[in-house]
Parts: sequence; structure tokens; C-alpha cells
Amino acid sequence: MVKRYLSVISLAEARALVERSFPAIPGVVRVPVTAGTVGRITAAPIFARFSVPAIHLSAMDGIAVRSAETLGASEQNPVTLPDAARVNTGNIVPAGYDAVVMIEDVWVDGETYTVRKPVSPWQHIRPVGEDIGESEMILPSHHRIRPQDVGALANYGVTEVKVLNVRAGLIPTGSELVPAGVMPPPGKVVESNTLMAASVLAEAGVEAHRYPIVPDDPDRIRDAVRRGVAENDILLVSAGSSAGTRDYTADIVRDLGEVLAHGVAIKPGKPVIVGRVEGKPVIGLPGYPLAAATVLRELVMPLVARYGLPVREPGHVAARLTTSLQSDIGTDEFVLLSVGKIGDRWVAVPQSRGAGIQMSAVRANGYLRIPEDMEGAEAGKTVDVRLTVPRAEAEEAVLVTGSHDPALDYLADLVRPRGVDIHSTHLGSMGGVIALKKEECHAAPMHLLAPDGTYNTYYLERYMPGADLALLCVAERQQGVISRDGLSFDDLPGRTFINRQKGSGTRMLLDHTLAARGIDPASIPGYGREATTHLAVALAVRTGEADAGMGVYSAAKALDLAFVPVATERYELAMHRAMLDDPGIAALVETVSSAAFKQVLRDLGGYETDETGVLRG
Repeated sequence: MVKRYLSVISLAEARALVERSFPAIPGVVRVPVTAGTVGRITAAPIFARFSVPAIHLSAMDGIAVRSAETLGASEQNPVTLPDAARVNTGNIVPAGYDAVVMIEDVWVDGETYTVRKPVSPWQHIRPVGEDIGESEMILPSHHRIRPQDVGALANYGVTEVKVLNVRAGLIPTGSELVPAGVMPPPGKVVESNTLMAASVLAEAGVEAHRYPIVPDDPDRIRDAVRRGVAENDILLVSAGSSAGTRDYTADIVRDLGEVLAHGVAIKPGKPVIVGRVEGKPVIGLPGYPLAAATVLRELVMPLVARYGLPVREPGHVAARLTTSLQSDIGTDEFVLLSVGKIGDRWVAVPQSRGAGIQMSAVRANGYLRIPEDMEGAEAGKTVDVRLTVPRAEAEEAVLVTGSHDPALDYLADLVRPRGVDIHSTHLGSMGGVIALKKEECHAAPMHLLAPDGTYNTYYLERYMPGADLALLCVAERQQGVISRDGLSFDDLPGRTFINRQKGSGTRMLLDHTLAARGIDPASIPGYGREATTHLAVALAVRTGEADAGMGVYSAAKALDLAFVPVATERYELAMHRAMLDDPGIAALVETVSSAAFKQVLRDLGGYETDETGVLRG
């Protein structure tokens, strides 16, 4: 029998529930200054054990003097002193002297010193406690210790400090899990949620402890939860929080304590559990990575902040949304985005919304909250984007929207050391043309075959007449049939096929070639099934989901598949010519033209580089 959620409450209700249910009192531990203090939060003020300096020191090379004896000294009227002592910088100033005259203002004749400038009392002297005095406060409580603080603490006699300590236990559950570093067999997945969660918690100063994987055994999970509660202030249980037949977390939390909420109206992240065992919070994280990350960010980290630990608030930018987003009324939905600045305007491009697509979080640099009282957000609307990177890094983003090619990833890698962060969105060549027309990307990769046999310019002139555009040639590349058995184009009828999306240059090449050879698309099973990248096509072929697909040679080579060429096409980046003055685009153009990138293309295979780096248009 399938279990049901106890209830589904709003995100606001869930946050209020967590706040009133747990006192969030941190522990306090002593840590040595010499190890492990950076990033920790002081639990109490820290005071200097002794003064620095502990005695009057000279701040200059010169002579120690009684300042009153230098009055009236000048170049025209030098004063010979009855008594003085030679000192260097950092030397103790002998008792009885109250100033130092710099050596360049002194004439030395044996033991006789003549000065040509007067000094005031305590001039050029570091008095006792100039840096800090004994018992003076070095750091206040609730201060995040920085590297420069560590040196100061040691210098002022502090050997250990009291810091706030919050312990979080993370229990991964599921018989399908294997540890990181193990290639998962079919039906298994690598356990990564607790690794991600531990990293997020550690950044805020939480002492995070990951427990071994616990299989889907209620008794073993119960024992792990008991231990986790006893050893930690907060316990996170990964997976098993939904309502399936092998989801035990809610029942176990109810047996050991109480379930305060089972289900929160957020997407992704609905099947979250908020429980209490022995007065401590026990949070059941969903198994999908993006759902777990959402619950961690929206529920767990606000709780961590209440313990007094530093939780970084995201920066915000107002950005124009490129694609309409639909959302369910009554649910707060969080959508990952790639954001970049085009001219003086921010643009936001949605990433995939699948809760299991972990790469969306890797590719994104921001996210959008669609509130529960809204049905979505329309394309072209200005939305509030919360950044997941520093604003300066987001300003370095170059939005590349259009046709996919594996070489783009290598290009992004080569240009990154120059401060350029490429964010690619695979909408096909025509999708890139539209994005470029709307000024929603910096550059649009494309390979659009025109009726006259030319590439790209025909469609740009058709859809963007009069626009001042430049085309940067990435490479001339081979497109062909990818298969396991060396199928040719004429072998496609009757063979299962994996296609590219409508509007992609590969799809247009396929349809052009089918028409030229008189092949009916209806004769190809799977013609209507679409993939958005060349590698997705190659993977479908390798796994046996399809007998063949159209793609570039480099994708076939990467997965050790057969390839029969169909055409050599010109793959280019289109951009508004004014963009060439942008430092990021200039770096991109230079990198495409570089010997290093051309070598990458040759290593990938299936690319001709004679035109690589050529600008036209």
C-alpha cells in the first residue's frame, strides 16, 4: 500500500514551524589558535593577555633624546645635545628619553650628536600598548575569524579561543546507493547528496559528519537515527522522505519522536520531513539532488543562521527572463538560471527544471523564486534573480545560446583563465537566431544550411534584416550518421532513430538530405523523438535505445561509435558587431583563433581548422 503525505504546508509555514520548534542553542568548544580557527565564530569576546609593544620601542633608526633639549634646532641653528643614545628601529628606548631623532637629521662626531630638527615628546617612538594594551578586546563575540585575526591572536598571547560549535549529522539511506568513487551498476546511483550538504554546512562553520550509507532496512535506519540524534545538534536524513513503499524515514521519526510536517509546498523539494527527536531537529531530505539542495537552502540554512553561524545572503539582480515559465498555484517554485549582463541589462536564461538533473546546478549562477500565488513568469518580464556566485563573477558570464557542439565545452575551459565564464544553452540554431534578435545572448552558435548551399548568412539576413552582425568561424565540422554498426544514410528507413529538436541545424540538414534522396521521414521509426545535444544522440545509440542518429564526428568518437559522413558544415558564432568591443567577447574571439583551441579541435576529430577564428559578415 502506497503511503500518503501527512500534510503539505507552505514554505512560510514550514520556516515558522522550524523557528518556533527548536531553540537553536549552539555548543561552545575551545580550539587552538594554531589550527582550525579560520572561519569559526567566536563564542565570547577575546582579550589581549599582554600589551604590544610591552615596552617603548624606537620607530626609526636614529638617536634617543630628551625632546626638550631639541627645541629651537634648525639647519641654521643646530643644537648639540648633552646626552643621547644611538637606537635602531625596534630597539628599546632607554629610560629617561622621550623621543627619537631620525639619523638623517643628526650629525655624528664620535660620541657627540648635533640635531638640525626639533622633535616633540614621544615622536618616532612606539609607546607601550600602541598596538594593543593588556586586557583590551581583540575580537568581539559572534565574529567570524579571518586569517589576519589568527596572527593577531597569537601576537597578543592568545593560545586558544572559545568558538560556537554546531554539529550536524548526515545519514544517507537507500539500497540503491554506492559511495563516491564507485562506478554504479545498472539501477544504482552514487551517493552525493550528503557530500553536497556537508560542503554547504561546512562553509557556514557547521561541524558536519557524514555517516556510512544505510540500506533500506527500517531497523538499521532507526539505529542510525538514534545514534545521529545522540551525537549531533541537527540531523539530516537523505532520501526515504517521500511516500513510496521503501520510504521509512517519516515512520521512524514518528516512532522515536514526532513528525511536525511531512510535505512542504516547494518545487523541487516537496517530500521533505521536519521532525523532532529528543528536542533536536531531524530533517528528511528528498533523494533528488536539486530537491535536496532546495530544502537545504530554504529550510536548513535559516535554522543554521539561528545558531549564530554565518549564512551568506545571496546577491540580487533584476534580470529580463528569456523564456516563459509555468508554475502551480499554491507552490513556491525555484528555477535555476544562467544570468549575464548584455550591455547595461541583465538577462536570465532558465536551466532544466528536472529535480534529478544535477548539472543544472553546476551550470547555473542564480535562481528565481516563483511565489505560491503566481502561475508562472512570462518571457520578457523583469524578475528578481538571487545569485549563487558573487556579483562580479556573474558580470563575467557570457551567454551562448543556440546550436550545441562538444567543442564549446573545451572553448569555455580555455577562456576561463581570462575571466570569462561561458554559459551555454542548447536551443538549436534557430533558437540562437531568435535569442540574438531579442538581444538575449552574447553569441549564438549556428550551422544553418541555406537552399543555395551556404551557411548561416541566409537566415540571419532573413530574420534580422539590417542588423550589423559578425560571424566567427569555430570550425568546419563533419556531420553524419552515428550508429553501432556503420549504418549509412540510405540505411535509415526501418531503423530506430533519435532526432535533434526542431529548429536545430542538424535537424534541418537531416530533413534537407532526406528530401534530396527521396526518403519519407515517416519510414524512420523514432524520427519524432528529440534530443538537444550531439552527445545525447550518441548516448541513445550506444545504449541501444536507437539504431542511429545524426550528429558530429566528435560525439561518435567520444563514445567509440561508428560514423558515416553526410556533410561538412560551417559552425559559427553569430553576434552583434558592437559586441566585439566587449572584453569578454574579445577574449572569446582571441581564444577561438588560438593555436591551443585549434589543437583541441584536431584532437576531438571531425573538424577542419583552416577557417577557425575567421570573422566575416
